[in-house]
Amino acid sequence: MSRLGAYMNTTKEIINRYNIRMTKSLGQNFLVDESIVRKIVDTAEVNGEDLIIEIGPGIGSMTRELCARAGRVVAVEIDRHLIPALTDNLKGYDNIEIINNDILKVDIERDILGKHRATGGLKPGHVKVVANLPYYITTPIIMQLLEKEYGIDIMVFMVQKEVADRMVAMPGGKDYGSLSVAVQYYSKARKMFDVPPHCFIPQPDVYSSVIRLDVNKEPPVKVKDRAAFFKTVKAAFGQRRKTLLNALCNSGSFSKDKEQIGEILKNMGLDENQRGETLTIEQFAELSNLLL
Repeated sequence: MSRLGAYMNTTKEIINRYNIRMTKSLGQNFLVDESIVRKIVDTAEVNGEDLIIEIGPGIGSMTRELCARAGRVVAVEIDRHLIPALTDNLKGYDNIEIINNDILKVDIERDILGKHRATGGLKPGHVKVVANLPYYITTPIIMQLLEKEYGIDIMVFMVQKEVADRMVAMPGGKDYGSLSVAVQYYSKARKMFDVPPHCFIPQPDVYSSVIRLDVNKEPPVKVKDRAAFFKTVKAAFGQRRKTLLNALCNSGSFSKDKEQIGEILKNMGLDENQRGETLTIEQFAELSNLLL
C-alpha cells in the first residue's frame, strides 16, 4: 500500500471510530496526504521557537506534525464533535492547547498572544498561523488576521485555488481586485503549490493552493488615511465594467464631483476611461491621498 493510501486509511479509521460526520456548512475536507502536510509545515518554516496558531485542525493530521516541530501549538477548532478525536490523536504531546471556538470570535490578543507573552513564551519573529481554511469563510478570516495587526510574522493557508490566484494577482488581469490590493498592502504574498482534490476526504470539486503571507512590518505604500485608501480601492472595483472615473463617482464615497475627480486622474497621468484593475497599489495610494 502506498504512503498516501496508508495515511488515508488512518484518517478513515479515526473518522469511523468517532462516528464523525463531515459538516457541509463548515466546509470540512480533511487532508489525507502526509507529503502535503509536510510541505505545508515546511512552507511555514516551523521550528522549536515558534508559537503556531492552527485554524481548523479537524482531527489533527497536520497538528501532529506542527507539535513535533514547534515550541507551542494553539489549535482553534469550531466543531465540538471533533474535539474528542483531536484530543486523542494528539496524546503524547505536551505543547498543544485546543480551543473549541470560532476563530472569528476568539480574542487572539488576549486569549493566545497575551497569555504566552505573559509567560515569556512569545518570541519576536516566531508567531505563525497555519490553516487549511474552509472555502466559504477564507477571506473574512485572512482579512481579520491581517487588519488586526496582531504581530503575526508568517501565515500559511490552504485555500481554494481561485482565491489564491486572486491574492497574488498583479494589475491588469481578471484575477486582480480589491482582495489582491488588500492582501498585498499587509503582506508579501506567494503562491507555493497546488493541491489536487484526491488529497482530501471528502474530495472537493476544485483544486486547492497553499499560499504564504509574510506580514509586512510597514506597508509598501504611504497613505494619509488607511480607511480612505481602502474606500478608494473598494469604489474602483465596485463596478468593474465601469470606467475608473464613473466607478469612483457612482460610489457616493467622495465629496469631490466628477469634474474634480477627472482632474485628479488627469494630473496623475491616468486616462479617465481606464478601469480600476489597471492601477498599481502605489497608484491607489496616491489616488486616495488626492481624493481626501
